[in-house]
Amino acid sequence: MTDPAPTGIDEWSVRRIVRTMIPLLAALSVLQLVSGTVLESYEEILLRYPALLVLVPVQIGTAGNLASITCSRLTTQLYLGTYELSPSNPALRANAGAVFGLAATVFGAVGIAAWGIGLALGGSLALGRVLLISLVSGMALAALVVVASVAAVEVSYRVGLNPDDTTIPVVTNLCDVAGVLILFAVVSVVL
Repeated sequence: MTDPAPTGIDEWSVRRIVRTMIPLLAALSVLQLVSGTVLESYEEILLRYPALLVLVPVQIGTAGNLASITCSRLTTQLYLGTYELSPSNPALRANAGAVFGLAATVFGAVGIAAWGIGLALGGSLALGRVLLISLVSGMALAALVVVASVAAVEVSYRVGLNPDDTTIPVVTNLCDVAGVLILFAVVSVVL
């Protein structure tokens, strides 16, 4: 897939963008309800361990930011005609490596900050546990970001949708829901 995506006038029309985005955003809003429901079921644990309460929005937001960056870069490569879905593609490998490098750095710092804030709020979780939860769930989210971003670009392009319109909302919403599930799966193992 090295041919750049078509860029006809109709692709940039308000009508086409709205026609594409309304059903997509409606479906993604329903998906967000799942995330809220899951989060609500862990309310007792979050209140008992304030460090985890701090981790939730930061983990999800950071994963969404990484996903946005990755989708944007892949879509740019697609339009430049340099995108190719292949393990030998150095640009694709570099993007994946950057996601994992950023995730390790940011989620490590987030874990330490969450522990400090949790401690200040009267929490009792040890630094090692908070850091382990942050890093393991963050790296799992990084893997999801890479796979979901590539899949979103591929699917959008193949079905004739503009990846600029579809990839970021899809992947960031997926990271929101999966972020909550992954975080609490790790919490249930570590605690």
